[in-house]
Amino acid sequence: MIRTGIVGSTGRMGAHLIKNVLEEEGLELTALHVFDALNVEVPDDVLITNSMSEVLKSCDVVIDFSAPVATQELCEEALKNPTALVIATTGFTVHQQNLLSEAAKEMPVLYSSNMSAGIALLKQLVEKVSATLKDFDIEIVEQHHRYKVDAPSGTALTLGEFAAKGRGLDLDAVRVSGRDGQVGARSKDEIAVMALRGGDIVGRHTVGFYNDGEFLELNHTATSRETFSKGAIRAAKWLVGQESGLYSINDCLGI
Repeated sequence: MIRTGIVGSTGRMGAHLIKNVLEEEGLELTALHVFDALNVEVPDDVLITNSMSEVLKSCDVVIDFSAPVATQELCEEALKNPTALVIATTGFTVHQQNLLSEAAKEMPVLYSSNMSAGIALLKQLVEKVSATLKDFDIEIVEQHHRYKVDAPSGTALTLGEFAAKGRGLDLDAVRVSGRDGQVGARSKDEIAVMALRGGDIVGRHTVGFYNDGEFLELNHTATSRETFSKGAIRAAKWLVGQESGLYSINDCLGI
């Protein structure tokens, strides 16, 4: 049995992760990291703690759907007690991104802004279409529920990076995330990444390629949060036993 811990257990994804880990053959839920009250029932032998160190000592793999500050603490503690980490948190600073890379030198770390198989394939499609349709304008729109705190989503930015990669561009140099007033005509290399918020939308990402007379849109819609929790569990089962290194969901899926 793979001893599994969860960081972010009291968040919106926490209940799904707890349920899915308890149901998954070959996994044992051993530890939950909490910042506040846990609102779901778990077996009596599951450790519930606010200590990252205690979580790591109790697990073979930790799945993290939390916030950047919590992920930072997790990585810092994991450097003292190396443990396989599946990281799905978004909104990292440069320092926190570097910390992930440092942790990956000592343990296997799988990081993805989106754990769905569909998004994993979409990234590759976006890069290929971007490289092929070089004269097409690229616009990315993401939609999420009203409670999402970061914008644009980590997934939208990742899709933007693959679009930019297809044309040999640096996304940070060409990204536009808002237009208002007399902004002038669209530049050739511009890649827009726009965010919409409302209702209970789980997640929808559209990458559009627009030209005179035609356009192509690639779309992915998540209809359940279990898409992400089950994807993270698949990643956790794969990651245990891998050598130290920084992996992506594409590595897990073999694509």
